[in-house]
Amino acid sequence: MFDSCFQSRLIIITFANEEKHPPMNFRLGVPVGTLCIAVALFGCQSSSTKSGETAATPAAALQAPYSQVYYDSLQTVMQAYYQLSAALVKADSVGANLAAASLKQHMDSLPVSSLQMDSSHLSIITGTTGSISAELAGFEGEKDLEGKRSSFQMVSEMLFDLVKNTGLKGKTIYHQYCPMAFDDKGAYWLSDKPEIFNPYFGDKMLHCGETKDTLSYQ
Repeated sequence: MFDSCFQSRLIIITFANEEKHPPMNFRLGVPVGTLCIAVALFGCQSSSTKSGETAATPAAALQAPYSQVYYDSLQTVMQAYYQLSAALVKADSVGANLAAASLKQHMDSLPVSSLQMDSSHLSIITGTTGSISAELAGFEGEKDLEGKRSSFQMVSEMLFDLVKNTGLKGKTIYHQYCPMAFDDKGAYWLSDKPEIFNPYFGDKMLHCGETKDTLSYQ
């Protein structure tokens, strides 16, 4: 959205106080790049504020009824995921590739078969972990950050579904959202902290976003 934002433009700004003073015009030469960034930041903050007004209050602690062996492994998965997110925040392609490879390795080692649940539910979990692994397998092949971030978005959505289905004992996960990612289509990610560090924009709009949901497990 910033490709054509590097020419200067003459901006006319009008100030008026109808009760005491007539309108006053000021002519300012403002670099349009600066103006575009300011508008983008305002749009992000405005969308987040409006959405935040209706955000649900965090629910009481949820149940995580499966074995500690599974949850220890899932927490290792989550740590690798958070490392991937942090690399994308820094726009570090090499670090992101390494984190994605680590995440795939831990995802493939997740002891899903140890989950004591009915076969249809277990089949859904197995399908989700397989899809996450398949998406990560192609991560390094994405040639630019935009492609890697798109892949990360898909992994984030599937990983959130996995956590919702099995829980993560003793942990809290924040489901966060940026309304401006991917040309204002919006995108989610997961975090272990409530603060916003946007993996889709990094330093450009580091704190753009909000927490949409909080999963807190006993």
